[in-house]
This record gives sequence, structure tokens and C-alpha cells, in this order.
Amino acid sequence: MTASQKLRINQTLPRIIKRSFDIILSSSVLIILAVPVYLPIAIAVKLTSKGPVFFRQKRSGRNGKTFEILKFRSMLVNDISDSSLTEPNDKRLTRVGKFLRKTSLDEMPQFFNVLKGEMSVVGPRPHMLSQDTRYKEIISEYHLRHLVKPGITGWAQANGFRGPTTHISQMEERITYDLEYIKNYNFLWDIQIIGKTFYNIIFTKEKNAF
Repeated sequence: MTASQKLRINQTLPRIIKRSFDIILSSSVLIILAVPVYLPIAIAVKLTSKGPVFFRQKRSGRNGKTFEILKFRSMLVNDISDSSLTEPNDKRLTRVGKFLRKTSLDEMPQFFNVLKGEMSVVGPRPHMLSQDTRYKEIISEYHLRHLVKPGITGWAQANGFRGPTTHISQMEERITYDLEYIKNYNFLWDIQIIGKTFYNIIFTKEKNAF
């Protein structure tokens, strides 16, 4: 990846457009959906299992800077959340949590991360730090995904690559999509990815959403 390709998404005008869109969309979502969506989910999480409403976990952001990602808590409080990926029929999942994950509503608090500038609406999905450490050692271009801010959704996720990866080949395919996005970024592509993400959530059965 050449210097011009690496920095294309981070050049001044594209960066301003992308950041402006992130601020407008995230603030609109947080204001409009605070009462009809966020509040009922928070109450449901709190009433159906012990623990905090939000799940917080450290992830790698742009240039490898660590930040704390926010999600609605979908699991029983446990000591292995930072090292053990979610599996089908995972016993740690709560009943509310299963629904939140299947509909991706557990990701909604990440609009706070977007508003703070730690994430973008669209970008490579941030992985657990333990995954970053592992895959940097075995996938040569893995580190390039940290050239940009991570996203709530991304080109890989819009094409079905979401959820845990059990084989190296799955992660390699995901990275291929991430790098394609970084190299060829444009604002209209972000709109397409967001639209495709909503379509997948509403109209397709995403078997990896658990």
C-alpha cells in the first residue's frame, strides 16, 4: 500500500466530510432514539440480569491508540469476556442479550464513541486486543486496518463477515475487505455500506449474529 493509498481516507477534505457526517448522524441518533430505543433497552438489560447496563472493553483505534468501546451488556457478568469469543448458544448470553445481538442493537451505544471521535460510523470493526496481538503476528497486512478509525459497521460486515472467526482464512478474507475500503474510500461508499448493513439486519438471516 503506497503512501497516497494509505492516506487517502485521511486527507483533509475526505476527513472533514467523514467527520462531519459522523457528528451529524451520531448526534441525531442519540437525540432521536434516546427515549424510544436506548431507554427501554437499558431498563430491560438492568431488570433481567445483574450487572451494569453497558459493557465496556478496550479496543485498538486509529494508529493503534486504545479506547473503551461501549455496548449494551448482552452477557452475564464474567471474567473471560476479554479472552473468550462468543459462541453459538453461549451460556453467558442473557435472553435480552440474544435479541440485542441478533438485531445488532447491542452496538447502539457506540454512537457515543463516534461522537467522541474514537470511532466512525463506517470503518473496520475493532477487535479485542488479544485478537489484535494474535493476528498481527500471522497476517502480514493486519496492522494496516489501524490506519483509520474503526467503525460501527464496515465493508467486511456488510458482506457477511461479522461475528467470531474460527479459522485464519476467515480473518484474512475480512482483512481483504477492510483494506479494499481503506484504499478506495469515498463518502458515497459509506452511504452504501450503511444501507447494506440495515438491509442485512432487517431482511437477511445473519447466521453469525450471536
